[in-house]
Amino acid sequence: MTTYNLKSIVLGGAVAATSLIASSAFAQEYQWTFQTSAQAGDNFFPIEEEWAGRVNAMSGGRIDITVVPVGTVVAHNETLEAVGAGILQGHITDPSYFSGKDPAFAMLGNLVGAWSDPQQMFNYMNYGGGIDLFNELVNPYGLQFLGASATGVEAFLSTRPLYGVEDLKGLKMRAPEGMVQEVFAAAGASPVNLPGSEVYTSLEKGVIDGADYTVFSTNHAQGMHEFANYPLYPGFHSMPVIEVSLNKVIYDDLPDDLKAILEVSVRDFAQDMVARLDAENAVAVAEANADPKITVINWSDEERAKFRGIAKTQWANWAERSEMAGKAYESVTAYLTKAGLLTE
Repeated sequence: MTTYNLKSIVLGGAVAATSLIASSAFAQEYQWTFQTSAQAGDNFFPIEEEWAGRVNAMSGGRIDITVVPVGTVVAHNETLEAVGAGILQGHITDPSYFSGKDPAFAMLGNLVGAWSDPQQMFNYMNYGGGIDLFNELVNPYGLQFLGASATGVEAFLSTRPLYGVEDLKGLKMRAPEGMVQEVFAAAGASPVNLPGSEVYTSLEKGVIDGADYTVFSTNHAQGMHEFANYPLYPGFHSMPVIEVSLNKVIYDDLPDDLKAILEVSVRDFAQDMVARLDAENAVAVAEANADPKITVINWSDEERAKFRGIAKTQWANWAERSEMAGKAYESVTAYLTKAGLLTE
């Protein structure tokens, strides 16, 4: 018959409890601030905050991320240096803001005409070498690239029907400076510089015939289709990447399980962002299709490929502007060709 010593049981339990408390005390906790390029009122800011909440839950409370709106700590185009210096621990932003540092940021941030669907870009980043290439670009600045999201392919506003590349010729349109303007000019359009705040009045007054502006649901909510009643959806030209990066020193010191949690959480965040904004676009497109004064146009795969081929000539020009831009060009074009999205 086995006998138990109550004093030993109590003592043993106390030792075990003390060990658990000690282990818990040694579990590293991290508190980080990520600045986003979104404003607090933007429809995707809450989605970014929810991502931070999921990371906290998945890590058992070990990672606590506070997401702050654009300009809270530094200007929108200063987060690269701020994260590298540890002023911020991470950012969620458009890499194109840093193209003055290296043109490769523009190529990886918004390669105009490359992607007809966010999943194409996600596949390149996650399975086509994009993450490794992006880290080669940002590691020297003290950042670790965790992954990419997107708000989706931007729609295109037009006051006249555009059924393909040929219809772009002579189109006076608003487009941001840089690669976007260069690509549209090569396609025969006449791009002009206009701030986003002037798009509505410029379409209304006939100053421009079309505009590269933002996603369909935002355009629709702002009443753009009252004048630009031939919108193109899904878009064919612009899909800005949303970069999620962490200070590299912090990343390198993380245990493997937390690194894995961050990697998986960003992949989930990317899909969540696109799915939820797509749902908003679907409602807006349904409303537009129900309006007899609006004609929503969707380009064929053949016309998208034509535009991508024109864009490639401008990508090649940008590829000559830095070593990393050249690597980005070779990497993305090789992937697009392999995936059947670009002809040789």
